[in-house]
Amino acid sequence: MHAFNLQSRPQGLADRLADLAVDALIDEADLSPKPALVDRRGNGAHSDLHLGLMHASALSLWPAFKEMAEVALESGVVGLPLREALGRIGREGEQAMLATTGGVNTHRGAIWALGLLVAATALEPRSTGAGKVALRAARLALLEDRYAPRPLSHGAQVALRYGVRGAREQAQQGFPAVLQLGLPQLKRSRAQGHGEQNARLDALLAIMTGLADTCVLYRAGETGLRAMQEGAQAVLDAGGSASLAGRRRLHELDQCLVALNASPGGAADLLAACLLIDRIASGAVLIQGAV
Repeated sequence: MHAFNLQSRPQGLADRLADLAVDALIDEADLSPKPALVDRRGNGAHSDLHLGLMHASALSLWPAFKEMAEVALESGVVGLPLREALGRIGREGEQAMLATTGGVNTHRGAIWALGLLVAATALEPRSTGAGKVALRAARLALLEDRYAPRPLSHGAQVALRYGVRGAREQAQQGFPAVLQLGLPQLKRSRAQGHGEQNARLDALLAIMTGLADTCVLYRAGETGLRAMQEGAQAVLDAGGSASLAGRRRLHELDQCLVALNASPGGAADLLAACLLIDRIASGAVLIQGAV
């Protein structure tokens, strides 16, 4: 542990970061109308999910996010011991999630993404620029966890079949879909006065335009991926979710993806990551005496 951390360990920082991570997951779930995703209207393209389950799942992950922040505070450096501790906590968090949801995978990808971001922030809580936090998260993600199981997950199956990069590579590259697509669109839509909910929808759509979403590929193949990417771009080109034309395109995209059973769960996880990074970068970690 660094001497600096021993002398001035932030009080309440781990709790605050866990709060922010869970808030990001709940805000993503509540955001409506999302194409083919669980929201306040219904279950989208999912037969085993609903909004209450998404809320319960998010809340079940609070202890894991807090513990991730705590071990990062105690470590103080990016290194293999921290990476492996985060992996262990993440797997324990996943088991708590599955116990809560009755075995339904609600937030497996989000545990990975948001857990890394929580730990990256806790490592240097006064260095909260979006790029800096994402870079620290990437450095952690690039380290190999020797104890991680290697099951052929849906994402891994898709990667082998289509040669695309999934959640693991997004983190290892510093979340480019968030920093280059989602976050800039979120800020543009806010600046144009579109309102917070529409700005978040536009951020999700921006992520969808460029993401090779492994959830969509697993469910609907390349046809579904093209429909997602092109449909999301059409909404933004029509003026975004705050415009009447954009809303019509968004409704069409929703109907198309539901018909294809193509739920963009990877994009949803990255929207949660986008909302978390946005709040961290805006100084939310420093609010309420957390640091």
